[in-house]
Amino acid sequence: MTVLRSREIPSVSGKPRPKRDSSDIVQPSTPARKQEPSAPSLSPPTNNTFVRRSPRLETLKGNTEKEVSISVCNKRKSNVGETFLGKKVAKSCCDGSEIDLASEENNNKAFVDLVEAETNIVISKEKGKTVMAAEEVLLDQGKGTTVQVNDVESYDTPSSSASRRKYTREEKAKGIQVENPPVVVEEMEIDNSIEIENPPDEEASVTEEPSVNQNGNASRNQHFRDFAERNASRFARFDYAEMEEEEGLSDKEAEQQVEDWPGPFSTAMKIIKDREENSIIHDDTIPFSSHIERLSPIVWTPRRSDTFTTPPPPRPPSLQELSMRVLVNNADAITSLDYVPDPLRVKLCQLLCDSRRMDLHFLHLLVRGSPTGICVPDCSWLTEEQFTQCFNNSDTTNLMVLQLDQCGRCLPDYVLPSTLARSPNNLPMLSSLSLSGACRLSDVGLRALVSVAPAITSINLSQCSLLTSSSIDMLSDSLGSVLKELYLNECQSIDLKLILTALKKFEKLEVLSLVDLTSVRGLLLREFLTARGHALKQLILTNSVKLTDSSIKDISENCPNLRVLDLANVCKLTDCALGYLANGCQALENLIFCRNSFSDEAVAAFVETSGGSLVELSLNNVKKVGHNTALALAKFSEKLQILDVSWCRDMSDNALGYIVDSCSSLKVLKVFGCTQITDAFVRGHSNPNVKILGLKMDPFLDYCAKNLADC
Repeated sequence: MTVLRSREIPSVSGKPRPKRDSSDIVQPSTPARKQEPSAPSLSPPTNNTFVRRSPRLETLKGNTEKEVSISVCNKRKSNVGETFLGKKVAKSCCDGSEIDLASEENNNKAFVDLVEAETNIVISKEKGKTVMAAEEVLLDQGKGTTVQVNDVESYDTPSSSASRRKYTREEKAKGIQVENPPVVVEEMEIDNSIEIENPPDEEASVTEEPSVNQNGNASRNQHFRDFAERNASRFARFDYAEMEEEEGLSDKEAEQQVEDWPGPFSTAMKIIKDREENSIIHDDTIPFSSHIERLSPIVWTPRRSDTFTTPPPPRPPSLQELSMRVLVNNADAITSLDYVPDPLRVKLCQLLCDSRRMDLHFLHLLVRGSPTGICVPDCSWLTEEQFTQCFNNSDTTNLMVLQLDQCGRCLPDYVLPSTLARSPNNLPMLSSLSLSGACRLSDVGLRALVSVAPAITSINLSQCSLLTSSSIDMLSDSLGSVLKELYLNECQSIDLKLILTALKKFEKLEVLSLVDLTSVRGLLLREFLTARGHALKQLILTNSVKLTDSSIKDISENCPNLRVLDLANVCKLTDCALGYLANGCQALENLIFCRNSFSDEAVAAFVETSGGSLVELSLNNVKKVGHNTALALAKFSEKLQILDVSWCRDMSDNALGYIVDSCSSLKVLKVFGCTQITDAFVRGHSNPNVKILGLKMDPFLDYCAKNLADC
């Protein structure tokens, strides 16, 4: 809304201003800023104040004698008193009269600034958007009332920042200030359009809404609820198999946590816990002390200090090791491998691949003649042309073992018909096939290989990213009666749910490796183990994070002949899983744990009941193992050869020394991350056959520092 203002023009000097020609006057570019012609005033202006009649204010209450005198003030925006969410209504009464400055044309855009004056009144607009305070000076001059409003400015009219001055915080008047004469302000109830549900305990204090509003809000809420129910299926994301597993096992999970009868594992656990309770010592010197110490029952005395002041001399290498080193260093000079046995060939190939000295010349020596085994652990250096050149005319009728790991570069599908699958009976004796890392091998290429090798009993397809579930179906149809070992590590395109029917067709399957398969779940594993678990000897479930204690219970009940079990990074397992294994799998030889949350007492109870047959035990990063586990290993693990206690920092020098001295068959001890170990154990144990891996590399660092100093 545009409101006229009168401007107070102070005189700068006594000289009269020169008159400007009409041609020199710049016309305003915005028509909205055009001023109305001044009207004669009923009262003479004073103090250089130009009085103009406002046609807009002339219509107030039909009083035509009202005049508006607008004094020149610094421009500033109107001060808005209060802002309500809904209707803002205020009424002002001053001397029994009500002044309404609302305009019918722009009812929602009138703003009046609050300035200093004798009387502050609140000008209200019914159903308006703001509440404003304005200054009004009532001057009775006979015929009418003259209203003097200082600096009235429209919301739509922009103000110049050049003539604007800064106001103090007191002058800005954050709220509505009422001075004498008092102004009566009536606030009406705010009608908000947003419905807020009140909690049940506050319902009594809330005023009841009219029945019309309640019915409207109820119908609107019901409309939103119906809309959400219709569209919820589009946004819901859930796994039906996982939900079914959780629902099926939730009721039985609590019952499975505790055994109904005192088995060997429960008895051992009870004995260990009682022994722990008896070994607790409370510090009575400190009142209300919570400090608790446990007496370690391990008594181990290292050898006398004078016997291990110097480290023992290293073992001299054997003649075979020296010969292998010479052959590796001079592999390019070897002319034939005719009389070299297969175990030495395999070892020589491994050493060459580890030293990155494997080349095409040595591969020709392996393929020459009619070999029974070709083992190349690393074929990443081999190209398609070199592979075709080696196997194009090779004699593979007697080949029984073929290992071409990391062959993704040299083994695409189109190379196989001219090399390994060039004839229907090209690989009649092949029993072991390893193509780990064949990232360019698809279902078509695997079908071509299996068609010329009908006697395969072991196949390794780890990290073959292009293989799908159809390839496992093909294997079950072709090798279902002969296949014994199947490795599907990190085959992300294979879903266990889709290959479950195919896995059941392998009648003689003994080894199953499912490392890093996210589709491994308890219900699927239970269904497979119920059908073929009695023949399994090795089960590798590394990183199967969705398995729980109930899955371990299924393993213990359906796999009595299990020898190797890998449960690394299966973090949902508890102590009950060890109880199931101890009571069901009595023939375990290799048991791999890593980052599991087993307690020291549970591991010790398992070793006491089932540790007599263990050959390899890994407790890597099982942080709770301590002296109870050490006692059990020293007493009951007579066949133990490899022990991994890396990152088990509760294992003290006494505990490790007691284990090493008591386990005469121990050959390898891994202690990576065990910074608590000192020379008292390293040089104080009495087992000369054990090899400790993962100690501090102080001699190596000293050697490097010495070389740097010499340079």
